[in-house]
Amino acid sequence: MTRFILNGGEVVLDLPDHATLLHALRGPLGLSSPRFGCGAEQCGSCMVLLDGKPAYACALGVDAVAGRKVVTVEGLGTPAAPHPLQAAFLAEQAGQCGYCLSGMLISAAALLAANPDPDEEAIRAAMDPHLCRCGSHNRIIRAIRRAAQEMAQ
Repeated sequence: MTRFILNGGEVVLDLPDHATLLHALRGPLGLSSPRFGCGAEQCGSCMVLLDGKPAYACALGVDAVAGRKVVTVEGLGTPAAPHPLQAAFLAEQAGQCGYCLSGMLISAAALLAANPDPDEEAIRAAMDPHLCRCGSHNRIIRAIRRAAQEMAQ
């Protein structure tokens, strides 16, 4: 049995020892934001916040999150009250296919929590672990800057 906090609520799971956090999130917990991309911690599609820091859910055993706090995009905001990053990504049209966006939102949320006013270099460094081939990188940077400005007010 593994107990942890997911998006503010306690979760108790009984899964095999080899189960990954990504399997638990997408399977029995029914979340869709963290996605399987590469399974080797190379693309960022599976990113979640683990105790406030970005973590790859694809290779992390679910037992490794026992007693810890996990946040997915579903825990950042709601459709009625989106997180400023979610609103900024929409306003800047920062997503194309959307496959990598949940991981990017997670990394951006961690960045803004640690650095409320990041410069472009810091934003690029935070987004570096994410593979995106859609070509919307400039809009993603604008969206993160926009969210930072909104959150500062």
